[in-house]
Amino acid sequence: MIKSGFVSVVGRANVGKSTLMEKIIGEKISIISNKPQTTRDKIQIIYNDEESQIIFLDTPGIQTPRNKLQERLLTFSEESLKESDIITMVVDDSEEIGRIDGEILEMLEKIKLPKILLINKTDLADREKIAHIRENFRAYDFDRIIEISALEGKNIDVFLDTIKEMLDFGPAYYDRDMITDKSERFIVGEIIREKALRNLSNEVPHGVAVRIDDFKERTNKKLIDIRATIVVEKNSHKEIVIGKNGQMIKRIGMDARGEIEKFLSSKVNLQLWVKVEKDWRKKEKLVDRFGYK
Repeated sequence: MIKSGFVSVVGRANVGKSTLMEKIIGEKISIISNKPQTTRDKIQIIYNDEESQIIFLDTPGIQTPRNKLQERLLTFSEESLKESDIITMVVDDSEEIGRIDGEILEMLEKIKLPKILLINKTDLADREKIAHIRENFRAYDFDRIIEISALEGKNIDVFLDTIKEMLDFGPAYYDRDMITDKSERFIVGEIIREKALRNLSNEVPHGVAVRIDDFKERTNKKLIDIRATIVVEKNSHKEIVIGKNGQMIKRIGMDARGEIEKFLSSKVNLQLWVKVEKDWRKKEKLVDRFGYK
């Protein structure tokens, strides 16, 4: 028997949840960007060692929804809490508890499960500031408060050991060599979206989605043909994504292809197209069509 169970990871946008997951698993599953709301799905990330299997439910950053997409993302985060054995809330080095953090804390107070608070980005804060942050959260119902730096890997082992102490013995829910429940197509789409977010201006990224149209391995050749569409909300955004003389989409494609080849351990022929779906984030059918169900 091993220690096993489900651990939800919640927090507002940009506190470092995806960086934390990458550090734990050693692979990039959730995309990491300096743009808010980069994680757009409930992603199960599976950590295995000899004595445990921990399934982390990495959720979209919680924020006040302003459109159908954000409403759907909030639902993903709320559902993950119901499926968990342990809840982890991640905060950063902000000295005061902001509005969104306050709303998350109110949500968590209604759920009677073991809870861990992770204070992230402690590499950016001195001891006095960290002590102040700890004091801010001391009144809330957390079983443990752990100071970490996801970027530097500080106290990640302490976090994992704490989870193992809290979990009961149980089965392995997934094959022991799996690291996520998501398909290769999903991860390839996320890599492309990340490269778009990193290269585009602040005006565009919130309205970017990626659809994988074709994903085929050529017979007798270690080469995978991938055709994907980058979806934007406005014609002006399409022009920005394509760029002058096609330079921007070429750059996005080159950046994405290198990482996809590393992930798939194969040469990749990547073709990118751009399509406008006006205000798709506000339309429930389009939100569904682009995979946010």
